[in-house]
Amino acid sequence: MPELPEVETVCRGLNQLTSNQEIGGGEVLLERTLAYPISAPAFLAEIEGTAIARWQRRGKYLLAQLVRPAASQPAGWLGVHLRMTGQLLWVMRSQPLQKHTRVRLWLGSDRELRFVDTRTFGKMWWVPPDRPPEQIITGLQKLGPEPFSTDFTPEYLAQKLRKSQRSIKSALLDQTLVAGLGNIYADESLFKSGIRPTAIASQLHQHQFKSLHAAILEVLQVAIEQGGTTISDFLNPFGVNGNYGGLAWVYGRKGEPCRACNSPIEHLKLVGRSTHFCPQCQR
Repeated sequence: MPELPEVETVCRGLNQLTSNQEIGGGEVLLERTLAYPISAPAFLAEIEGTAIARWQRRGKYLLAQLVRPAASQPAGWLGVHLRMTGQLLWVMRSQPLQKHTRVRLWLGSDRELRFVDTRTFGKMWWVPPDRPPEQIITGLQKLGPEPFSTDFTPEYLAQKLRKSQRSIKSALLDQTLVAGLGNIYADESLFKSGIRPTAIASQLHQHQFKSLHAAILEVLQVAIEQGGTTISDFLNPFGVNGNYGGLAWVYGRKGEPCRACNSPIEHLKLVGRSTHFCPQCQR
């Protein structure tokens, strides 16, 4: 599933490509991709004739602010969650459809924003202008602070986890704790902070929370600079892979030598998720 760096990469790319572009229409090829409204004609009727003012990211959600170009009036929001395999691709309208194309939005005379999703878990919403996005996209209500926000501090982590009997890896995957962090960057952050993923969250010391907080910010920043990670499906709107995978400390490197100490990277299943760590560097 695309995590914060991948979604941020998509967001930045879309702002380069689609800002101030008017949506001239579209086509819904798989109606269950729509979360609101669930009717394809209703969805297309609401967004046609609007323009994309800007995109923003909240956790793993993408939100496009829509306006009526003639009057510069708010026209609601377009929401997207890529889920496991979703892609938003900026392509020529004449380009043959990818096999798993679900929604097409026509922008300009010859371009389109194409939502491609192999596993069909991805969702799109139109939010009316008189309602806040979280009222329609209810998953937004449950999100914790953004990692780069002033609300996300070592003290916040310690306070939220002081009674938690979960493993620290499990806690970091909880979107109510911190928004946007997922399996890849939880493993990477735990390596950088020297904390084993199986450690019980409540047993960590204050200096470990401080190290973990710094590691999360460092890892996410580097991953954003590298355009995210491509495991199998992720592409940015230009159709380009993310490059962080080649720099990963532990994720996806089972049996390979640790970049710090040369010990083989180990792998286990934790809360149903593939987890990678160095047995020497993470105690």
